[in-house]
Amino acid sequence: MPLPPRVSIVGASGALGQGLARRWAAASIPLALGSREADRAQATADELSAAVAGADLESGENAAVAGAAPVVAVAVPFAAQAQTYASIAEALAPGTVVLDATVPLATAVGGKPTRTLGVWQGSAAQQAASLVPDGVSVVSALHTVSAALLADPEHRFDEDVLVCGDDKESKATVAALVEAIEGLRAVDAGPLDQSRIAESLTALMIGINIRNKTHAGIRITGL
Repeated sequence: MPLPPRVSIVGASGALGQGLARRWAAASIPLALGSREADRAQATADELSAAVAGADLESGENAAVAGAAPVVAVAVPFAAQAQTYASIAEALAPGTVVLDATVPLATAVGGKPTRTLGVWQGSAAQQAASLVPDGVSVVSALHTVSAALLADPEHRFDEDVLVCGDDKESKATVAALVEAIEGLRAVDAGPLDQSRIAESLTALMIGINIRNKTHAGIRITGL
């Protein structure tokens, strides 16, 4: 599957958004960086331009960049997910692929990061799917990849990424983006409703990483 001509990152000024932007820019993928405020998005773009020579970047408010590319990566905390989708929904054209990396961690309500919240729709990704217009495909991924390691250009990954979605071509598009980051392997984990399991792994990994003072990932054997 060829890479898309441009990828928008909604929430690009956050830790995960910045890490993804750095890795994809280093892979020569043109990006549109979004934030709640255009100034914050521009500051993120300026910082990335200084770090990655030749990076092809646009920036703006989340709603502006959401319509700027055929693939939109949403990298926001669960507490901001519904509001974020409400702000970008009108900009999402039919055929857009949304990569949702949201995890319903209990920190959204003041709880521990090693616990998750119940989501009425079944998972954060399914909630996202209920908030986008008809014709927009939601694929979930990147739940177990460390934002800190994405932002570290010296780190070399050797781990898998579970990809869940109901549309085969959309999953292939997201898989290609995942594997554009050296050392990450995309694993098809089934339909979007499997996201409830994949998302819960974030809380599990956070606990493992706290206890072992590391940034461990996952590896599926036998493939």
